[in-house]
Formats: sequence, structure tokens, C-alpha cells
Amino acid sequence: MYLCTVMGVYREIGDREYQDLAQRILYEDNHLLVFCKRTGEIVQGDKTGDEPLSETLKAFIAQRDAKPGQVFMGVPHRLDRPVSGVVLFAKTSKALERLNEMLRKGEIHKTYWALTAGEPPKESDILTDCLTRNEAQNKSYVSQNGKEARLKYTVIQSTERYRLLEVELYTGRHHQIRCQLSHMGCPIKGDLKYGAKRSNPDGGICLLARRIQFIHPVKKTEVDVTAPVPLSWKGIEG
Repeated sequence: MYLCTVMGVYREIGDREYQDLAQRILYEDNHLLVFCKRTGEIVQGDKTGDEPLSETLKAFIAQRDAKPGQVFMGVPHRLDRPVSGVVLFAKTSKALERLNEMLRKGEIHKTYWALTAGEPPKESDILTDCLTRNEAQNKSYVSQNGKEARLKYTVIQSTERYRLLEVELYTGRHHQIRCQLSHMGCPIKGDLKYGAKRSNPDGGICLLARRIQFIHPVKKTEVDVTAPVPLSWKGIEG
């Protein structure tokens, strides 16, 4: 069970963890923080009781800035546990409110990279499917009675065994990229739930939130942040 805040006091971050967290901050100002998430980490608390990044970063900032009292770390969007890449956090309630509104309006653009097995039928295409979510299985399926899901993929690199696809989402359905690419015949490397033949050593999947672009909700300047390619993605150039 992770350690929650008690009377405004956060857990102490050790030197090694402190340096690791500091190096994974891709962008930060008084309003926002963009962080590079690893596979296996969770963004916000869930039933597992594992410490989420929102709490870890609160402790980090409290220690780094010698900040008394509570640290605010709002979560406007999430990444699934097995996914890696850019995650956006709000450092003020005002920024969180504005980011949530921008997400609703589609004003925050996210680009994903997916390392997949199988040969896509085209080098680039727009996939349109209807997806149904099975809550008990925590899995989505292509179904005639589901909600419309649309994405665009483009093959940008190839290795002997895999294809690297750049993916842009036009809708935000549960497990949308994982489900639609699998349905196309190109399951993501390591994604056993959606048809991969074997797991990855780290238990994650080769789906990376590669880039995030938006107009800063307070400064009104452009923010454009790119996550590095995981070292485990051998043969893929970032």
C-alpha cells in the first residue's frame, strides 16, 4: 500500500529514485508537468493499492522545493499500466480545469507509436470500427452494437519481425489502439490480451505515448513534448 499524505507530510524520496524522477520530467512550469511514464507504473490510484505517479510526484515536488503543506497534482488523462510515454499533470486546480476542457474539445493532440506483429494491409489508413467494452474482462471488442472508434495509422519503420506504426486517435475509446490494431491483424508486441503470441520481459506492451502538443492553458504558448523510445525497443530509431 502506498503512503498517503498525512498532515501535509509526504514520504521521503531516496537519492536514486529522486534522480530517476528528475530525469523523467520532460516539461515543467508553475502550471503543468509532463512526465515520461514507464510500463508498470499507474498514473492515478486504483484497487491495487500501488503508489500512483500522481502521489510519487507530489512527494518529489514537496522534497525538491521544500514545500510545506499539500502539493496539487491533477490528472487530466491517463495511460494504461502496460503503456509507456508522455503523461500530462496539472499543478494547479485552474490548470486542471482548463486542461479538462481542452481535452473535451479535442485541443490536446497526442501521437502514439506501436510496435506490432503482422503486416498492415496498407502503409497508411484510417480504421473505423465499433467497440464494445467488457467491464468484467477489462477488454474491448469490435462489435456492430458498439461505439464508433476511429484512428489513423502510418507505417514509419520496419524490422525483421515487427512494424512500427504511428497512430493518431480521432476518438478516445477504451483500449482503442490495442483493440483496433489487433482486429486489423497487427497485435502490439507483448499485448497478450489482444493477441500477441508472447509477453515482454517487463510485462508491458510496446505502445508508447510518443508526443503531446497543445496550447498552454495559461501562457497561451505552444507546448510540444516528445518521449524517448524505450531501450527495450531494439532496432527502433527515435
